[in-house]
Amino acid sequence: MDRLFILQTLMKKKRLRNYLEIGVSNAHTFFKIKSNFKIAVDPEFRFDFVRKAGKTLLNPSNLLNNYVHKTSDDFFAQDAATLIGNRKIDVSLIDGMHEYAYALRDVENTLEYLSDDGVIIMHDCNPLTAQAAISFADWKATNFAGMWSGDVWKTIVHLRSLRDDINVFVLDCDFGLGIITRKKPESRLKFNQDQVMQLSYEEFDRNRKEWLNLKPENYFFEYFDL
Repeated sequence: MDRLFILQTLMKKKRLRNYLEIGVSNAHTFFKIKSNFKIAVDPEFRFDFVRKAGKTLLNPSNLLNNYVHKTSDDFFAQDAATLIGNRKIDVSLIDGMHEYAYALRDVENTLEYLSDDGVIIMHDCNPLTAQAAISFADWKATNFAGMWSGDVWKTIVHLRSLRDDINVFVLDCDFGLGIITRKKPESRLKFNQDQVMQLSYEEFDRNRKEWLNLKPENYFFEYFDL
């Protein structure tokens, strides 16, 4: 089970429509989503007109795509209110900069536009090695070698500690898929923001199941009554 399967299943089975993706890169996932209102946000799209045209032939809804060639911070500050307008976002994939502060802003900004029944999916929430959890600067120093998840896991810990208006858990698949919905939290953690910032990968590794509220992948069907 991966993020594309979850996105497509939610949109089909739950009739969720408006879609926002942050961190699009080559748009492998984005182009496959069928929706008449889709927003792609990325400061460096890695596809050209020919790829866009081909993907539109395969999925005609891509003809209506909105492409925002900016950082997510700039998108929310400059474009989101106008582009989204009176609509609400029903499904969002957050897969941008994999560092705590950036990922947290992406979630909290997206929540401002999320429908009551909306779902946020976060990628890379469960790094399996210390190397996968290094900072962007350290990953760049390795010439971008290996799989990089960064410390997105801290965003999960933060939300589970400091937000009482959303339920947050992580599915144990596809490098950890964080699921965020507007429901009463199943359980809470007790960290403040300064404490979250200071947490180490070693501490996370010892406590990952509890801190992530980690669920087996099939819990997806149970949670959304599919």
